[in-house]
Amino acid sequence: MTRLLPTRSRLVFRAVWPGVLGGAVIGAALCVLAAFLGEVRAPESLLLLLIVAGGLVGAFALSRRILHVGAGLLALLLSLCLLTPVLRGPLNALTLSEPPQKADAIVVLGGGVQCGTRALADSSQTRLLAGLQLWRAGYAPVVTVSEQSDVFSATCPKMSVIEREIIRGLYPQDGPEILTLSNVTTTRDEAARVRDLAAVRGWKRVLLVTSPSHSRRAAGMFASQGVNVVSVPAPETRFDFTLPLPSDRLYALRMVLYEWLSRIKKEVGGTPER
Repeated sequence: MTRLLPTRSRLVFRAVWPGVLGGAVIGAALCVLAAFLGEVRAPESLLLLLIVAGGLVGAFALSRRILHVGAGLLALLLSLCLLTPVLRGPLNALTLSEPPQKADAIVVLGGGVQCGTRALADSSQTRLLAGLQLWRAGYAPVVTVSEQSDVFSATCPKMSVIEREIIRGLYPQDGPEILTLSNVTTTRDEAARVRDLAAVRGWKRVLLVTSPSHSRRAAGMFASQGVNVVSVPAPETRFDFTLPLPSDRLYALRMVLYEWLSRIKKEVGGTPER
């Protein structure tokens, strides 16, 4: 009898362990998807929790079956997005591109900064260059840049400071008038700052420069603040917008998910992402 219990425990362990390991593997895969596709701003401990949760779910037969079915359906959806250009339609629906017009200001929305290297994110740099191109073409004399708040990191350099340095380097003399939208966390904050500037300065129209997948939502937020905007999105440089390759489609999926989740978050009463 004393030998039977250890033997039974070993049998139970051997039966459960593969399920735990398989669940943890699925949890690790979900970590990758959350970190890349969802752009989750979370510490490593939260991602580790996904792996542990996957292992716990895998320990029980019923929950393990549900996990496997869910992972299989998710894999099919990802395969569809990666192997076909099915995301072209959703991407185009997110984009609002209008011909530029004479305006009072060019509003360049912030796209992020790399805290470690203290450099602009690709989207920020592309937007800034597109805004300066509109200024050089004579569409407006004023360019606005955004200063991010300390909500996500108080140690990151300010986008506005880096962008001002870039503009001064490109145009030491006779550059555009630069105004800073201070302490912004979301696009809604940027829209509110521009609304206030428009009231003080008597602006009638502004050109809105952001990434293509962000342009329609951003224009809607500015319009809700009473700002008359013309949406002139910057070129997309992170992936080919025609989606010829699986790598392009993976980045496109990231953008589509980000925008859809931001809309859902807004509808349920949360603060939309930037």
